[in-house]
Amino acid sequence: MDGNAPRPLLFLDVDGPLIPFGAGPEQYPDGYPTYPAPLAPPVSPMHRTGLGPQPAAVNPLLTRINPAHGPRLAALPCDLVWATTWMADANECVAPWLGLPELPFVVWPDPSDSDEAEWGAPHWKTRPLVHWASGRDFLWVDDEITDTDRTWVAAHHRGRALLHRVDHRHGLTDADFAALEEWFT
Repeated sequence: MDGNAPRPLLFLDVDGPLIPFGAGPEQYPDGYPTYPAPLAPPVSPMHRTGLGPQPAAVNPLLTRINPAHGPRLAALPCDLVWATTWMADANECVAPWLGLPELPFVVWPDPSDSDEAEWGAPHWKTRPLVHWASGRDFLWVDDEITDTDRTWVAAHHRGRALLHRVDHRHGLTDADFAALEEWFT
């Protein structure tokens, strides 16, 4: 990487990469592994007062997030950006679970502006992410990436890009982190 170039972006989805779902008993006979709530204090003033719901109470699937992913993501030589429908809620609920600071997040266009229903079109996130990156190198970690997205990004993005699909049944694995780390070399 050029020392004068801005750091690459890592667009990170939540459901699938961080919160695995959809695996059957053949993959997880005892159910998904779960993790205790983080020891860090909650983020919002409502949480601090105890008046608001705690993150795991809001979404019990948060206990599937492996807190060890936070330091691994933070150690990557890039700027993390939430690329999830959770948007600002990712900073309220997910970032503390991972021990991450508040991160920027992509604000998605109105669904009526999307051409997702168009057959053969890229994922509805693809165009907004390329626009958000504005030519900057980026990685996109999601469970819904297809070859159509890769082809569209290759044709419309002037920087380097890695569109890395994560198996939603398992979430981020060591092999996924290895692929991300390799992209930086």
